[in-house]
Amino acid sequence: MKEKQPSQSMLTIAMICSMVVWGISWPSNKVLTSFGSPVDLGVFRYGFVVISFLLLLIPLKTKFTISRKGIPFLLIAGALMATYNYTFLAGLKNGSPGAGGILVTTLNPVMAYGIGMLIDWKKPTRNEFIGLLFGVIAGLMLLKVWGNETIFARPGNLYFLLSALIWAVMSKFTSKSAKYGSPFAFTWWMYLVTFLCIFPFCDFTEIGKLIQTPDIHFWGNVLFSSVITTTLATTTYFFATSKIGAEKASSFIFIVPFSAAIFSFAILGEKLEINTIAGGMLGIAAVYMINRK
Repeated sequence: MKEKQPSQSMLTIAMICSMVVWGISWPSNKVLTSFGSPVDLGVFRYGFVVISFLLLLIPLKTKFTISRKGIPFLLIAGALMATYNYTFLAGLKNGSPGAGGILVTTLNPVMAYGIGMLIDWKKPTRNEFIGLLFGVIAGLMLLKVWGNETIFARPGNLYFLLSALIWAVMSKFTSKSAKYGSPFAFTWWMYLVTFLCIFPFCDFTEIGKLIQTPDIHFWGNVLFSSVITTTLATTTYFFATSKIGAEKASSFIFIVPFSAAIFSFAILGEKLEINTIAGGMLGIAAVYMINRK
């Protein structure tokens, strides 16, 4: 069955909704890290992702075949996703989810554009440059760097810097997925590779304990992290990279800091200040400028 191509407006709306979900995922995953290690939680997360995504793709009659030429891209993307899972959860366990959401999501589009320019030897357009500048300023405002100079040196937040780089590189690989088959099939196989990369390093005793835990906070957050955040929101992002490129798709991530800060305030009680509102609005302006015709 041939996949129906979404319109630009539909893709834009889907991406905005996905970025809001990503914002919610930061405080949600912070809660989740109290239950286990990044590796053990990764096994749960991607186990549910592989199953839930499969149940979604089968009714859509998606072809799961991938061109042989796409296998190296698939394996590298899956390995990078597994590494990102570790740095992402390790950062949340040791750092601040609000700050992490800002660090990763501000630096990611900038890194993605930098990598794209190096690979394709092209300069950003005037609107893209202005948008990237808006995004960087928004991130600095959200972090309130004028009174928080040591934020980049905090051990937990260093994981977030590494996460931003890993995600930017991985986005370039997923942006090629449409060349080798269905982008959805490529993403499902990538999630399976991610699970297989993480599984050998898990603690099976701890996995058994997590399976038996009756805590609704654990099950609610692990299902949100896997089914809502990854299967739906993250897959939408990877699909967008195959249609509009890693650089344009990553620009939507500028929406996440504001969303992350808002939900960190609502869920975890982190302080919400005027600079958060101003930085969030500037981040949204950055997305508009980069994607402006």
